[in-house]
Amino acid sequence: MNKVEGLHHLAICTADMKAQIEFFTDKLGMELQALYWMHGVENTWHGFLRLNDESSVAFVCNPDIQNIPRVLGESHAGNPGANCAGGAMQHVAFKVKDHAELMAMRDRLRSKGVPVMGPLEHGMCCSIYFAGPENLALELSYSLQPINQDAWIDPEVVALAGISERELQRYKRPAEYVDEGGAVPQPNLVEAPGPHMANYPEGVYEQVMQIPDDVMLNSVPSEPPVTI
Repeated sequence: MNKVEGLHHLAICTADMKAQIEFFTDKLGMELQALYWMHGVENTWHGFLRLNDESSVAFVCNPDIQNIPRVLGESHAGNPGANCAGGAMQHVAFKVKDHAELMAMRDRLRSKGVPVMGPLEHGMCCSIYFAGPENLALELSYSLQPINQDAWIDPEVVALAGISERELQRYKRPAEYVDEGGAVPQPNLVEAPGPHMANYPEGVYEQVMQIPDDVMLNSVPSEPPVTI
């Protein structure tokens, strides 16, 4: 059974936290849920905008981000069909309930001066497309029923991806994993194939990964910044 049940938060770097909050609250109607010093990260803010009670879009901001260039076709796609570097966000699609909600959001965006492409009917979903601050490529989409694997997995693309029939069946129905109640120890960092997190100062990743799990659990402040 799939234990990953939805989006908790998608984190996006920003050089202008206020501009992102303004856009997502005014243009899309999302509520600002949290804005605080990012735990364990020096001189960095974290902002959360509500999608629903369990999901948010989040922004990460510090003064150094403004010095990192945004290069279309490298760091940013710029539109939902263009290229960017592997591992970078190409676009993000937020869910709406149905076609009426999609049209209402298109009206909201256009009334606030945001050009919108669509709707575009994909069969598996219906979508509109538009830009956000700092060259974000954004989409709103709805599906009226679950995606049918048999109809939407193209054998030609499966072959182009180098996926065998046995692999395809495994991908469609991943094997169950019997958990061990959190008892599995950290793998040896030298021997572990990873992937490994990157862009830490020299030696910091190794130090962090050696912190005992029970110590890590409460290693940053967990109380909200405002007492209520």
